[in-house]
Amino acid sequence: MSRMREEIREQPAALERTLKREAPRIAGLRSLLERNRPRFIVLVARGTSDNAAHFGRYLLEICTGIPCSLAAPSVLTVYRASPDFQQSLVVGISQSGESTDTNLVIERARRLGALTVGITNESRSTLARLAEHLILVHAGRERSIAATKTYTGQLMALYLLAYALGARIRLEDLERLPELAAVALQTESEIAPLAGRYRFMNDAAVVGRGLNYSNALEFALKLMETCAIVADPFSSADFMHGPIAMVERSFPVFLFGPSGPTWQAMKQVLHKLVQRKADILLITDDSNREAPRLVSRMVRLRLNMSRREFTPADLYTPVPYIIPAQFFACSLAEEKGLDPDRPHGLSKVTKTV
Repeated sequence: MSRMREEIREQPAALERTLKREAPRIAGLRSLLERNRPRFIVLVARGTSDNAAHFGRYLLEICTGIPCSLAAPSVLTVYRASPDFQQSLVVGISQSGESTDTNLVIERARRLGALTVGITNESRSTLARLAEHLILVHAGRERSIAATKTYTGQLMALYLLAYALGARIRLEDLERLPELAAVALQTESEIAPLAGRYRFMNDAAVVGRGLNYSNALEFALKLMETCAIVADPFSSADFMHGPIAMVERSFPVFLFGPSGPTWQAMKQVLHKLVQRKADILLITDDSNREAPRLVSRMVRLRLNMSRREFTPADLYTPVPYIIPAQFFACSLAEEKGLDPDRPHGLSKVTKTV
């Protein structure tokens, strides 16, 4: 069994550890941020961590009302510019804590007046030392080069950051995320046959929207890393603005379609894809009653949660929704005779400037 598959299965326990061990630290950070509320937030990351940062941007702006952007590290590392970071919160996200340009941005931003937070899986890393405040991901050592449990751990850390910034997120709701991840693990047995269908796939599109746009980015990255497939990720809005023209009969398109505020937009995309006779695979859950009438091939999570409990309704879907996508990438790599733990030419820590 691959390490990637083992680590996908470890996610419920990793999420539970992260929440349990970081809740006391978050209480202190929440008190600090109540007294020093930032005017804007900047998230800096690379790779899978950058995909988590896209989730963070949606989450923080939706739930706190504070403008949030993704950093362009080259502005500081290559062009040596000095943005005004007064009254800002700059958050570095790195699985290893050793991403060179992420750490340089955190270091420079702190000198330029920012309050800094690090999110990492490594307590003794450079990022942990440079950032003033730390939210640790307690995923344990991740041995597969393809990140899985650290990605969902970073999503949990971002929920905790949103809570610290005064979002209407309850810790007792976050306690349900490990359970939702465990439910998502039950899709493993149905994923292998689905992946086999796509053994000879060379190109694909992955579509998400809102809080699940980050999952489109992450699923596409996993397909590229582990399966050597050209997978293009899109927001459903961007997809409709031109790229849908590339979709012909049997072209593979993977979509994340929770019920809630993004479903109407995703439904429009699905109608277009059905007209074009695309090969569609939808990841959704049993609260979405319309999905079975639109597509025949789907992974339907049995989450057993009322969307009326949460605002927005898809608030907690990103963690369970990415898990079948991770299983799919792992299974497809195995179908193609590739090693998902050691993608060609990649290493666990990538240092760029």
